[in-house]
Amino acid sequence: MPKIKTAVVGVGSLGRHHLKWYAQLANCELVGLFDIDREKAERFASEYNVTAFESLQQLAEQAEAVSIVVPTTDHFAVASELIERSVHCLIEKPVTSTYDEACALIDLAGKHSVKIAVGQIERFNPAVRALEGIEVRPSFIEAHRLAAFDPRGTDVAVVLDLMIHDIDLALMFIKSPIVNIQASAVTVISDLPDIANARLTFENGAVANLTASRISLHAMRKLRIFQKSGYYSLDLAAKQADLYRLAERDEEAEGMRLPLGKSGRDVIYLKKQDQGADMLGTELERFLDAILTDTDVAVPLEEGVEALRVALEVQRIGRESAERMMARS
Repeated sequence: MPKIKTAVVGVGSLGRHHLKWYAQLANCELVGLFDIDREKAERFASEYNVTAFESLQQLAEQAEAVSIVVPTTDHFAVASELIERSVHCLIEKPVTSTYDEACALIDLAGKHSVKIAVGQIERFNPAVRALEGIEVRPSFIEAHRLAAFDPRGTDVAVVLDLMIHDIDLALMFIKSPIVNIQASAVTVISDLPDIANARLTFENGAVANLTASRISLHAMRKLRIFQKSGYYSLDLAAKQADLYRLAERDEEAEGMRLPLGKSGRDVIYLKKQDQGADMLGTELERFLDAILTDTDVAVPLEEGVEALRVALEVQRIGRESAERMMARS
């Protein structure tokens, strides 16, 4: 099997998982890593028996594809240098700190003909993938993403840290331009908003109501989709989906049939559970396969940029709402 020479930039808590998977994947040859913390770089290079590169330039001379797992504020500087050296990149979300930087990456990637994927890992969640093959046309989406406080993510507000996952999923499922955004946000512990709610209204009439918090006692990652003749409840933390849909007349289908009152119709209920596939491993394997087969990456740069644009607008509106509330108090 052909293999892609890979490396990881940034070996913090998440970058280490990228290292682990690149060392295991059949379509990959892990050649090294780069981190500004030289002691950390040498330690992990020794563990994986690879090179601790002294610069991005040196890394680019050896690697064909790279995971960029550095703080968001450094994404643009790292990605732009590697793209200019014709290295394929998987950039962790959010793709950059600003919309202008993200648009500049689109231009660079086109100029140098490299593949850029964005690390929106929930796309690879078994609960989300349970909807593959089903016609999903949401009228309403509701999402709750609640997490305990973790100082690691406080270089960005909760919208870019957490809510952007559900913004990306809403955009993927609804597939219509956004025409209105309402948002509110509250700063509780960090210097940036820690709780946010957004209501996105789409041109086709669909609505997504998204809530994110990083100061909750109990973690939750749930997304519910309501549409004509169907209701899909995705537990993203448990990686399982409960799927309900109205059965067609005399339809034979997998799942439990439940009578719908006195209507003479049935609802088909199907539970799909995690089969053990690792989300990050699947994401990285798909990224490398796209390079080897010259096909589209799973989460193109343009889609990551649109999720960022919406997230930044939610963040702006939420911040302005919070400032108005403070001014009235």
